[in-house]
Amino acid sequence: MARYCIGIDLGTTNCSLAWTEISDEPAVQLAAIPQLVNANEVAAETLLPSFLYIPGERDFPAGSTALPWDESPKYVTGKLAQRRGAEVSSRLVSSAKSWLSYSSVDRTAAMLPWKAAEGVPRISPVDASAQYLLHLRNAWNSEHADAPFEEQEVLVTVPASFDAIARELTQRAAEAAGFRNLTMLEEPQAAFYAWIERHNHPGKENDWRRRVTKGDLVLVVDIGGGTTDFTLIAVTEQGGELALERIAVGEHILLGGDNIDLALAHVIAGDLAARGTKIDAFQLQALWNNCRLAKEKLLDPESNADEVPVTILGRGSSLIGGTIKAKLRREQVEQVLEGFFPRVASTDMPQRARRIGLQEMGLPYAADAAITRHLARFLRQQASATEHGDVRRGPNGLACPSHILFNGGVLNAPFVRERILSVLNGWLSDEGFDAIKLLSGEDLMHAVSRGSAYYGAARHGKGVRIRGGVARSYYVGIESAMPAVPGMSAPMKALAVAQFGMEEGTSTNIPDREFGLIVDEPAEFRFFCSATRKNDAPGTMIEDFGDDLEELSPVEVRLTSEGESSEVVPVSFETVITETGMLQLWCVARDGRRWKLEFNVRETV
Repeated sequence: MARYCIGIDLGTTNCSLAWTEISDEPAVQLAAIPQLVNANEVAAETLLPSFLYIPGERDFPAGSTALPWDESPKYVTGKLAQRRGAEVSSRLVSSAKSWLSYSSVDRTAAMLPWKAAEGVPRISPVDASAQYLLHLRNAWNSEHADAPFEEQEVLVTVPASFDAIARELTQRAAEAAGFRNLTMLEEPQAAFYAWIERHNHPGKENDWRRRVTKGDLVLVVDIGGGTTDFTLIAVTEQGGELALERIAVGEHILLGGDNIDLALAHVIAGDLAARGTKIDAFQLQALWNNCRLAKEKLLDPESNADEVPVTILGRGSSLIGGTIKAKLRREQVEQVLEGFFPRVASTDMPQRARRIGLQEMGLPYAADAAITRHLARFLRQQASATEHGDVRRGPNGLACPSHILFNGGVLNAPFVRERILSVLNGWLSDEGFDAIKLLSGEDLMHAVSRGSAYYGAARHGKGVRIRGGVARSYYVGIESAMPAVPGMSAPMKALAVAQFGMEEGTSTNIPDREFGLIVDEPAEFRFFCSATRKNDAPGTMIEDFGDDLEELSPVEVRLTSEGESSEVVPVSFETVITETGMLQLWCVARDGRRWKLEFNVRETV
């Protein structure tokens, strides 16, 4: 039986691990993660940088990359990988998590480092993610021999905007790393759980219940290394006590610290070119990595430095090519941040650039880098479209949050926090609302892992849970059995599989009904939803639904069996709504075989 809940933040730029005992009231603790910080030097730190370095034969002396659990690891992971990769970018794997969400490439293919030099081995985004998770698992086991990782409850976080395939690939990476009792949770929700954990002191001055009231609307802004996520959480009341309900999640925005680092690299490259020094694509990649480190030093709240040196290798080999030295100045960082966080109106939507017919393959970064415009679209279009009756809306249709919680390393910068607050307050003033209140006391770098560990305990009744009931009822199309008639297709019936308000993280069986499932050949599955039919219990069959139901995009898939030819298998249904908002419809045969159909219940219809 599991003794601990382990929360893991599989971040684009950093990973972290936190834990709490299941038997006690949640007291979340951060794990110190042993990792190489220099050759022959292992140190334990609370963050594991999400970088993997593929060593060449002469990169490190023999035995200098040994870890407590592996004398000769194939890859270098963490801080040393980040440092060495800043010098030799062609052997550095970064942003593996962003690649997991990119549907235009085979994410299971060995493709990283992207643009690696000829002869450098490559690894897939899934396998790179598995390496980070394996490092965390080994780090835990090296410190907790009496409580093996494989026997604990483990929660891994994903961006709220990850699609079904990206979530599936994340789960595959975790399973490849030896994870067993695995649950996935959205990062913004985890960040809010971390804030609750820090303020869950009933009756005391810093209790979260004294900082929000019924009708409040909390906006979680999560800007990490690779993605930007927005989430709205409503404060409601149940049985005379305050309750929390997640009511809106933003779309996938591949925009974050990586974009800022690249912009800084181009600024410095421009300065070098003005001085007569031009750099090539590989040097720009190294400069990009160096700007990440320099930016973090300048934006550290405890730093008073006005500039940080940046060095990249020259074009020649060894010392012959020399090095190129430059400086990143604080004023340059603030100028670049201005472009990512401009002052805009709440009616300003992200711009779509005219697309070139042929493009180089690479990550599909957001076309508009203005994060404040993406926030405006979230509050105006997606959030205000929710059916939730308690959402604060302005007269112009803008969802108007009363509180804000920040998460993600980018928000370490006072400039960024102050600009977002200033822009939001301008919008709220235009809608006739008071200024937004900041939920202070967050942990920007570790909140996601802390919150996921707390959530694990909350599932055992040891803490406060955020509700996330589905906002519609959902149905699967069932083709009627009838003789063929020329020019007429068989009528379609709709079977209810998930009822309005069904809680995320729960499941239900649909007993006593069997249907024929087509396997071993391509088939189309049709799904429907309704925001008005709230009383259709799972198993309800609707024969003539007319305009009552809205059809979702069909799912086309070839389900396979162990048979040699196509067949119709009698199946019953089991519905699962995951914590990450995926509806899984399991088709269960009499002999125990199971097939899964899946889609996102938070997608816009």
